[in-house]
Amino acid sequence: MTTGTPGALDLGKLFAARLQAARVRPYLATALFALHPVESRQVPTMGVDRYWRCYVSPVFVDRTPVEELAAVWVHEVSHLLRDHHGRSDRVARERGLTGPGERLRMNIAADLEINDDVYGDGLVRPEGAVQPDRLGLPVGLLMEDYLRRFRLGAITQRLAWLDCGSGADGLDRGWELGPDGAHGLSDQERDLVRFRVAQGINGRPGTAPEGWRRWAEEVLHPPQPWRELLGAAVRSATSGAGSGDDYSYGRPARRSAGVPRAILPGLRRRPPRVCVVVDTSGSVSDTELGSALLEVAAISRSVGGRRDLVTVVSCDAAARTVQPLCRAEGIELVGGGGTDLRAGFDRALRTRPGPDVVVVLTDGQTPWPAARPACRTVVGLFPRQRSSGSSIEHDPHYRPDTPPEWARVVTIGSSGG
Repeated sequence: MTTGTPGALDLGKLFAARLQAARVRPYLATALFALHPVESRQVPTMGVDRYWRCYVSPVFVDRTPVEELAAVWVHEVSHLLRDHHGRSDRVARERGLTGPGERLRMNIAADLEINDDVYGDGLVRPEGAVQPDRLGLPVGLLMEDYLRRFRLGAITQRLAWLDCGSGADGLDRGWELGPDGAHGLSDQERDLVRFRVAQGINGRPGTAPEGWRRWAEEVLHPPQPWRELLGAAVRSATSGAGSGDDYSYGRPARRSAGVPRAILPGLRRRPPRVCVVVDTSGSVSDTELGSALLEVAAISRSVGGRRDLVTVVSCDAAARTVQPLCRAEGIELVGGGGTDLRAGFDRALRTRPGPDVVVVLTDGQTPWPAARPACRTVVGLFPRQRSSGSSIEHDPHYRPDTPPEWARVVTIGSSGG
């Protein structure tokens, strides 16, 4: 598609450059061929919008060698794969950044994130490509980190020409076709392209730079906002039918009127009781135990701040004394041996009055109860590859049981929380 004089854009040269880019960066081929070129005499060089259109200046294509054009293709598609437009919008809202000057800073910061390791290995560095060392900055940072480390000034004045489009900084341009223009990708199509590129990078370890490997890992395993998820799981469990429900004669049931000479108890809602079982085995670090104490305090808030309704059991291979929650800082977590949370479950369920919800904070290196407990269960799981706890956990063939299907599981400590 063109928006300028027909035939003015050298499509043969442009597509040859894209093919060259796909040959030297094969894991990006799906994304490169998903971009739809649009001829434009308003874009300085090449730029992209968030809908995966690539706007191309015919003059820029004429004066730029194919090898450099290939590098520009890779640069522009990198903005879209790394969601620089969405991330820029979030940063702008969070930090109160407004105006074209701040968007230029975001464009520069996004370029720094891309350019620190994208060139070489068959891909030449285009003339004028901004790199961290030009601004006296370290390599390997993300756009959000670079934004904190530089301001516009004399050193960035020569970069004012940069304009990679709204796909780089989230600010719509007058020369873009917008959401209703032709040949844009839908949200689902964009996500599919990112996923396929991430699969390609993950399937050929060692062939992509570290920045791309890190990106692919996040696409394939997106971080969970675990604090919000854990809080939501506890609130859902404590508010479900049966949690905190009990019969009381203090206010008889309305259906008593239909039963002569009998008083029927009414079903009343009481605040739910929660028992938190904390894994204190040797495989759980002091840092994770500290996180567990913070979660205990958060759990008390999730049930309305009634700390008298929250009890704590510390458990390694044996369950310790049940402690009422007075304050999180005063809880003594005792343990350090092997792990068997079945003892913790047993002790929690034998407390009186019994809990409506059991919350388990553990690394998962444990046997689990064979039967579903009588109350709801939420598991906060510290992530593990292999732990350094008991002797059985040193066995290279040891594989801990996964949490049972009847538990709601939230991974604790993953990024994003």
